[in-house]
Amino acid sequence: MAKIGFDAKKYIEEQSKYILERINAGNGERLYLEFGGKLVQDKHAMRVLPGFDENAKIKLLQRLKDMAEIVICIYAGDITTNKTRQDFGITYDLEVLRLIDMFRKYDLQINSVVVTRYQDEPAVNMFINKLNRRGITTYKHSFTKGYPTDVDTIVSDEGYGANPRIEVTKPLVVVTGPGGGSGKLATSLSQLYHDYKLGIKARYAKFETFPIWNLPLKHPVNMAYEAATADLKDVNMIDSFHLEAYGETTVNYNRDLEVFPVVKRIIEKITGEESEYKSPTDMGVNRAGFGIIDDEVVREAAGQEIIRRYLIALCDYKKGKIDETSVQRIRLLMNDLDLSVGDRLVVEPARVYAEEKRNSNPRYENVVVMAIEMPDGTFVTGRSSRRMVASAAAVLNAIKQLSGIADDIHLISPGVLSSIQNLKTEVLKQDRTSLNCEEILSALTVSAEMNPCAGVAAEKLACLRGCKAHCTAILSDRDEQTLHSLGLDVTCDPEYVTTNLYFA
Repeated sequence: MAKIGFDAKKYIEEQSKYILERINAGNGERLYLEFGGKLVQDKHAMRVLPGFDENAKIKLLQRLKDMAEIVICIYAGDITTNKTRQDFGITYDLEVLRLIDMFRKYDLQINSVVVTRYQDEPAVNMFINKLNRRGITTYKHSFTKGYPTDVDTIVSDEGYGANPRIEVTKPLVVVTGPGGGSGKLATSLSQLYHDYKLGIKARYAKFETFPIWNLPLKHPVNMAYEAATADLKDVNMIDSFHLEAYGETTVNYNRDLEVFPVVKRIIEKITGEESEYKSPTDMGVNRAGFGIIDDEVVREAAGQEIIRRYLIALCDYKKGKIDETSVQRIRLLMNDLDLSVGDRLVVEPARVYAEEKRNSNPRYENVVVMAIEMPDGTFVTGRSSRRMVASAAAVLNAIKQLSGIADDIHLISPGVLSSIQNLKTEVLKQDRTSLNCEEILSALTVSAEMNPCAGVAAEKLACLRGCKAHCTAILSDRDEQTLHSLGLDVTCDPEYVTTNLYFA
């Protein structure tokens, strides 16, 4: 049974109470609450804080749904570069669509989508058209003139005034996005400017989960946040503004610290009053630290997350998605905590079995192996073959073990596999004959109608949720997505299955 280090119920109670205090403080008519991190399915938080509910934040908002509406920001550049959310393997523009569906599922009101730092590019315009034609209000916000040094220009009709005002009506406006750098802060402050021009006393605050301000700077949970944002070059730092104002040591990160003096001056310029905030920590609405109930458990989990991020970074570097600096930053974090890739226990069984097969027979020279760490701590492996990819073999072997089915019993008839392969090569004219993980799972469920063993095994697929897995080669996008859907926490070695470029 997995160890629990975080009390999700206590966190939701603390956080919702604190948000209500912010809404009611100062008799403001409206609060713009910038949501950092993932508002729904926050798998990073779930991994580093075992016990955290990945949907805790949206459940919290559901409590406040009568007073809240949501604005989703997306940076135009992330649309043109097809930036991807790693947890789900989907691009940021698709993530916006997924977020809208999720918010609707929780009965939360979607106000609009804002394309920030708008660029007149075909992909950007196509995205806007798609939303408009589905009845989603969209706004185009340009880069703020004068930002970040010329506050007089920023807080003027040439700066924030050049952006159209988002028509909001509720006392709580949640400003979120698919990831970091989406333009949430600029959108919030732009709204603040427009509201004050209309005589509406609005306020701004920031909902952050990481870094956790009341944990030590070098706590593994905070270091795991640095690993997760290595491509953004985020660095955790002591909040010097908070230390000077209150004599209290708190943790924030470089971008918030760098921008705080500017944000403070902008707010003061907009409101005509001294800012209520003395530090970036003051701006935050973050009670995650108070939900930790076992520090050792979260330290261990955070260390595992740093290793995971390192392996993912190695693969992203191989794919050309990130530069070497990002990999080096995570490697330094691992060194600081005296971690190695071998500390992710599922890695070694995959590599050892692959090496054994390669040494046993020349025909296994290009064999790929996946290992899965089972709920009881044992390891199951599966290798690639002409029939199926390694991930599919590993999943079948894992559910066989969970079901107590002997290894030599076929869950799927060889004839069924041959028929599917024939369809791929002879009818669909695909070059690769090995069946991917999704195809194998489909064949498994069909086989369950005729083979009782297949039915028993298929019922065990849900037991793999939360298990760690490692593959000795980079997975195809499709296999990676299937394994994520099964709930497996997968990493890979930074090697391609083949030297082919297009069919890799």
